[in-house]
Amino acid sequence: MISSCDWDTASPMAPVAVSGTRRGAMSFIKNPGRFAGLLYVLASLVGIFALLYVPSKLIVRGNPLETARNIAASETLFRVGIVAHLIGEALFVFVALALYDLFKAVNRRSALYMLTLILLAIPIAFVNELNAIAALLLVRGSGFLTILDQAQRNALAMLFLNLRGYGFDVAGIFWGLWLFPLGLLVYRSGFLPRILGVALIANGFAFPINSLTSLVLPHYEALVSGWTRPFHFGEQLFMLWLLIMGAMPKPAANLASSATAV
Repeated sequence: MISSCDWDTASPMAPVAVSGTRRGAMSFIKNPGRFAGLLYVLASLVGIFALLYVPSKLIVRGNPLETARNIAASETLFRVGIVAHLIGEALFVFVALALYDLFKAVNRRSALYMLTLILLAIPIAFVNELNAIAALLLVRGSGFLTILDQAQRNALAMLFLNLRGYGFDVAGIFWGLWLFPLGLLVYRSGFLPRILGVALIANGFAFPINSLTSLVLPHYEALVSGWTRPFHFGEQLFMLWLLIMGAMPKPAANLASSATAV
């Protein structure tokens, strides 16, 4: 083991390596696109855990009894899922602000539209978690809820879980709408591939179509979801591009010339 006082004599290249590491970390932080991509990926990973993994382990559609048993047996996992979703939504506030900072020089009005639309979805998602908390209280069945028998509590718990799903459909409308100004900003930016902007706009159609189908024509929900699934990769490609490749906004003069050329 090398002590700090022996650092220089033990390895002449060590300071260079440390300096390179620091430069890499600083370049990562100073690249606004890569920083936004990091926040985006972190928020998405937390969301995948909360909205896909946890329900897949606990919720059995159309079976209140089995769902209640699963939640009761894995109450901690259910609670962690609730908290994870709240953390993911809170992280997305910073994602939205980072993206606004990245694109405000491209078109401030479009950047404000993007920021407003995604920020509208976040409080909906926060309040929607009350349905999950209500379902958990019913499954536990303590206190005044003991006046209801087990079957009634299970049915009510499933009702609140279904309401939670419809709450996501409402939020999903805004999850799609914000991608339209974002896609337009990416397309016009001049520092990101235009195909990413096209993919984001296509993804923007997928969310509202799925949400409105679920709310208006629920019998066709699975069919429409299958049709629109390929378009959901636009947002994933965008966040991964930001994380891996980064993005540096052009100076205002360059952006103006690019817009004139378009």
